[in-house]
Amino acid sequence: MPFRYRLQKILEFRIHKKDEQLMVVQKAQQAVYEAEENIRRNEEEIQTTKQNLRSADPMMYETYDRYLIHLWEKAEQLEAIRVELQRKLDEEKAILVKLEQGVKVLEKHKEKHRELYIAEEKALELKTFSELGITRFFRQNQDKIEEEEKAILKQLAEIDGGTQWTQQ
Repeated sequence: MPFRYRLQKILEFRIHKKDEQLMVVQKAQQAVYEAEENIRRNEEEIQTTKQNLRSADPMMYETYDRYLIHLWEKAEQLEAIRVELQRKLDEEKAILVKLEQGVKVLEKHKEKHRELYIAEEKALELKTFSELGITRFFRQNQDKIEEEEKAILKQLAEIDGGTQWTQQ
């Protein structure tokens, strides 16, 4: 009979949950990357605006200043969003680690039971072979004893002239 793990459905359920959590972690990681990209683009916009301010008409300085203030506020908001997304990513990773540990525990349990099953199967097989060997040994021994008795009877018959032992 092949090995059957009694907790297989639980193991499969945990693997499924781990895979779902992995997808959640990947989405959270993607959100963090997008937030970092938004921050980088905002920084480029700030640098571009500063460069344009240096070569701009003095009448436009106030507009550039307001726009720079707006970009700095936006940078602070984007950083706050990135921090929140990073915190969420860390939480999701922690959940993933716990789920992976649960899967590993069951996989080790399964492997341990598989090894026990294999050992039991080998022991049973050895027992069967041992019983067959013992039966064969006794049968051969019995045949040998019968042949020795026949040989002795034949020798006695030859010694006595064949009358006394052959009639029995």
